[in-house]
Amino acid sequence: MIDTHVHFWNFDPVRDNWINDDMQIIRKDFSPENLLDVYSDLNITGCVAVQASQSEEENHFLLKLAEESEIIKGIVGWVDLLDPNLDERLSFWQNHQIIKGWRHILQAENRDFILNPAFIAGVKQLKKYNYTYDLLCYHNQLENIIQMVDQIPDQPFVLDHCGKPDVKSGDLKAWTANIKTLAANPNVLCKVSGLLTEADWQNWTEQDLFNCFDVIFEQFSPERVMYGSDWPVMLLSRPYQDWFNVVNKYTERFTVAERRMIFSDNAKQFYKL
Repeated sequence: MIDTHVHFWNFDPVRDNWINDDMQIIRKDFSPENLLDVYSDLNITGCVAVQASQSEEENHFLLKLAEESEIIKGIVGWVDLLDPNLDERLSFWQNHQIIKGWRHILQAENRDFILNPAFIAGVKQLKKYNYTYDLLCYHNQLENIIQMVDQIPDQPFVLDHCGKPDVKSGDLKAWTANIKTLAANPNVLCKVSGLLTEADWQNWTEQDLFNCFDVIFEQFSPERVMYGSDWPVMLLSRPYQDWFNVVNKYTERFTVAERRMIFSDNAKQFYKL
């Protein structure tokens, strides 16, 4: 089994200022060693390390961790897609085959950034190098994401954290409609990950999460969904096992082959692990 979404960092209060005082449990260092026991208990064999900082230094940091730890099977790094020398940078990173794709923290950007023709042109260059692109956004940005994706029909995309629905309020109407539109693009996959931090951290219910899963699996089908944890951010709500158990319980309704897609095959195919 593959966990398609984890982060590692040596905590820096300035760089990582998004980790505020209400998040004491993750205001510390996290390394692959911290996952070994839980992965062993759950028979998870590897992970995809996803950027948490927007610099090329982050790529070097994750590459060093991958050299030291066998559990990192792939890296989603960061590169400046607005860089006039982007082609040169992508060519450089081709020297590191474990880097499978790229991500920008679009949830922190506005519509003008997401739909900037220069940014879209940057994403279009990824296909030349067979790179994937992770889409990180809030539910109220999905319409902009759809407009962006529509312009790049041959780029492999994956939506992180189900597009961050408003699990806490339970108002899923607009999110559901946008997920349906986005999922109509066959080049877009979705990670079932990161929902605990969109829910009421302490008081979410299994049904709160299942309501979101219903939409994701109906629209994307098991053929285009992959399991991820969003560890260590999800620790703000619960231990790793709790999230895994919820996803595992929900997917019991699927066939063995479909579960293999969700927990392994889709990730291997998408990220070329």
